[in-house]
Amino acid sequence: MRAFRAGLLAGCVLVTWCPPVEADPDPTSRDVQKARQTVHQRSRELGRTTAELATAQSRLDELAAEVGRLVEAYNGEVVRLGQAEQAHQQATVRLAAADAEVETARQDVALLATEGHGGLGTVEPVVGMLLDEGGMDGFLHRAGVLGHLKGERSAILAGMRDAQEVAAILRTQARNAYAARQAASERARLAKLAAEAAVAAQQRETRQLTARKDDLQRAVDAARSRAELLARRRDAALAGLVTGGSAMGDVAANWALTQLGKPYVWAADGPATYDCSGLSMRAWERAGVRLDHWTGTQWTSGPHVPLNQLRRGDLLFFAHAAADPSTIHHVGIYVGRDQMVHAPQTGDVVRVTSIWRGDLVGATRPR
Repeated sequence: MRAFRAGLLAGCVLVTWCPPVEADPDPTSRDVQKARQTVHQRSRELGRTTAELATAQSRLDELAAEVGRLVEAYNGEVVRLGQAEQAHQQATVRLAAADAEVETARQDVALLATEGHGGLGTVEPVVGMLLDEGGMDGFLHRAGVLGHLKGERSAILAGMRDAQEVAAILRTQARNAYAARQAASERARLAKLAAEAAVAAQQRETRQLTARKDDLQRAVDAARSRAELLARRRDAALAGLVTGGSAMGDVAANWALTQLGKPYVWAADGPATYDCSGLSMRAWERAGVRLDHWTGTQWTSGPHVPLNQLRRGDLLFFAHAAADPSTIHHVGIYVGRDQMVHAPQTGDVVRVTSIWRGDLVGATRPR
């Protein structure tokens, strides 16, 4: 009987919810049966609770991934808007220069019209048409006009025609660049609205799920050993990941680790708050490498690195589809020991976690 009681005690230790067996040297068969039922019941409860926790966490992960995708889509549109604005500005500058050339040529033609010598009779009608902008298409481009003009007069009139044609081309380009800028601005506006709506929805559902998740987590923790709990809470020990080094990757990784605890805010790039690509942009900026605030171009900012050859500072990317980089929704910075520092999602802070997630699709070494 004593040997049987010792075996029962060993079985109960495996499930922390199991109550201790009374020290009665002679437990009744009813006591033994009750203890066995308790072990079985608590084991089933633990299984159900763990499954519910996994479901809640999966939903939170889905929300975070969707918000990350929309935030990065907005960041991409901001980059494209900047490019469109620059193109429009350049086109406007070129058009202004072309218009100045047209004005100079117009003054030369006006001077030609005032000349009172050299038999201008055949030129005057043409000059009149050139000075009248509305008649250019109707008269100046007729075949054979320049054949009636000689020498310097012909060169002056041809120069004005060329200047006006160039200006017309550049004016079209400027209009197109303006339209592209407006379209990019509208896309950025819509992407921002989509990101804002997604963040708001995430915050609402996250509050509900987090409350349930916390309850479930406490229940699961109650059935885990202290060693497992300590393993889950070992982030503090990761401060030892900050190492010396002169490589650019070390500079980026070490700086990123100095930002631990700062809140995640979508589309933010510091110094007090960050989103994922904002943090990686600023980290590599410290190493002297300029990156866009967008996972789309950060993914192509250097060679792709096999996951078994990672170095500190490498950027780790996470996507919905491994074969489709356009679905990338998150980026982290490798800091060693299979860990990364990243800005996870709304309601969270910059922190260190494992790189091993189901949506990890690859790594890039910026340069």
